[in-house]
Amino acid sequence: MRLTVLGGGGFRLPLVYSALLGDRAEGRVTDVVLHDVDGDRLTAIARVLADQAEGVPDAPTVSVTTDLDDALRGADFVFSAIRVGGLDGRAADERIALAEGVLGQETVGAGGIAYGLRTVPVAREIARRVARWAPDAWVINFTNPAGLVTEAMARELGERVIGICDSPVGLGRRVARVLGVDPDRAWFDYAGLNHLGWLRGVWIDGRDELPRLLGDPALLGSFEEGKLFGAEWLGSLGSIPNEYLHYYYFNREAVRAYREADQTRGAFLQQQQARFYDRMAQSPAGAWEQWDRTRAEREATYMAHNREAAGAGERDAENLESGGYEQVALALMRAIAHHQRTSLILNVRNRGALDALDGDAVVEVPCFVDANGAHPVVTAPLPDDATGLVRAVKAAEREVLAAAESGSAARAVKAFAVHPLVDSVTVARRLFTNYAAAHPGLAYLR
Repeated sequence: MRLTVLGGGGFRLPLVYSALLGDRAEGRVTDVVLHDVDGDRLTAIARVLADQAEGVPDAPTVSVTTDLDDALRGADFVFSAIRVGGLDGRAADERIALAEGVLGQETVGAGGIAYGLRTVPVAREIARRVARWAPDAWVINFTNPAGLVTEAMARELGERVIGICDSPVGLGRRVARVLGVDPDRAWFDYAGLNHLGWLRGVWIDGRDELPRLLGDPALLGSFEEGKLFGAEWLGSLGSIPNEYLHYYYFNREAVRAYREADQTRGAFLQQQQARFYDRMAQSPAGAWEQWDRTRAEREATYMAHNREAAGAGERDAENLESGGYEQVALALMRAIAHHQRTSLILNVRNRGALDALDGDAVVEVPCFVDANGAHPVVTAPLPDDATGLVRAVKAAEREVLAAAESGSAARAVKAFAVHPLVDSVTVARRLFTNYAAAHPGLAYLR
């Protein structure tokens, strides 16, 4: 099979290639095409992959190109992992929001809206090119904001685009570990939107083990989400929220921690990755070791400001490994390519899975996957408080889509204003003005 990776110069790509190297199944990926608009980053990551492949028999071949149409021709699967505006754009997204006293984060709140406004037009054009040059390909979307971008691409590709995220996978793994159950045997009742979901049950042999965890404060305090949210609040919710809900439930504390920090997450990654790519350009020897050291530092500092705001301390050693999105992608490809029926938590069109939203809304829910794609499982209704959040955030996403389609600055302002983490129309207008000044990619909005 041929896999094309858009954003192939991205830092996390070696995680995907590592999973491909470990796949020895018949019909596995044999050819990987990396596409990126930045040729230097492509060269650097290709060197890391060459180090990874050394000594591995029948390792997938790797080629690189900056021509999108060439990259897409003949693809069986397309991974979309682009970052419109780069890390410079992310750092600006965070800085501009924090200057207005609202959350600055890559996918949540004002930062996520700004990122979506400049990404959606590019993602839809990519989807059109896929439909032209690789009409039988399946697109697996990694690009953030994952749910929003997947919904945008689905307007061109229908069910042949599926979004993935490692947050639900990591949450389920951590909860299973605490409960002492095998995550591969568990059914995780999880529902919501990307970066806005709740784990509501962990079913093993017909029994829900989650109440046992929720009723034990000591167990709740022993893993990442328990430390972030606190046992009392988790008991009140009756579920375990995705870690990104910390931005909603403890918004003031998170904003204060971000504003008091020496630098935002985006600024940290911007500097860290600039050093990595500069080192690779000057001395590519030991490319894999250079990459792995940088990755370990990145993982250790993940959501550090939130942990500081919650008094949660450093990340535990067992939480430093990859969240597993590359394994989700590989399992998804296997299921589709070889009709290996499996269940995964994915971002797909709703089709009745969540009764709070219409059928075309992209949601993050458990799905059965086979050769015909991903089929969302109908879930129990969310409680009123969760439903309110989901509907409000989806409304903001829909305004982003409307703004991107119409080029309307007024719809873009509305996207900011209706989001639950932006508390003023006046602030929304300033946010849009400042983002438009900072990002050339928003010039289409008038």
